[in-house]
Amino acid sequence: MKNRNLIIALVVIVAILGIWSVNSYNSLVSAEEGVDAQWSQVENVYQRRADLIPNLVNTVKGYADFEQQTLTDVIEARSKATSVQIDPSNISEANIQQFQAAQDQLSGALSRLLVTIERYPDLKANKSFLELQAQLEGTENRITVERNKFNEQARIYNTSIRRFPKNLFAGMFNFERKGYFQAVEGAEQAPVVEF
Repeated sequence: MKNRNLIIALVVIVAILGIWSVNSYNSLVSAEEGVDAQWSQVENVYQRRADLIPNLVNTVKGYADFEQQTLTDVIEARSKATSVQIDPSNISEANIQQFQAAQDQLSGALSRLLVTIERYPDLKANKSFLELQAQLEGTENRITVERNKFNEQARIYNTSIRRFPKNLFAGMFNFERKGYFQAVEGAEQAPVVEF
């Protein structure tokens, strides 16, 4: 009778450990899938911005004396930004920094374009341009929102793979830390405005 009770206790302990192990593994998979899904959303909003740029460039090109180099810079930056792709299974700090650097270069080129446009009142009043500018502004806001959501999903996942005892499963099954989007260097300093 004693052996039977011992065997039943061992079977119950093994069953509990098995169920707990499956649940732990599945929760890690769910957290990783959440990061991957949110990464897709980040890529979607960046792609939306990239898709708006050709229309913006074509609208601006209609103004013959517009600076060609500014347009060329925007087109080249767009090309570079859309060429940097990250596999969701390999979202490391270095990969995100490379992606972010290309996107920041495009943002800078767009900013220079919009500053240059200030010298063209007819272009600033163009209905197509105004609509595109509004869409770009909205897309920039979406980018910020989706990047923040991605960082939150990555934080949840990274915390999950570091906590004991799930960290044991994370190590066994190669669940690796995901990178974060970070603020642009120098963003902590407010710009100086002089009149």
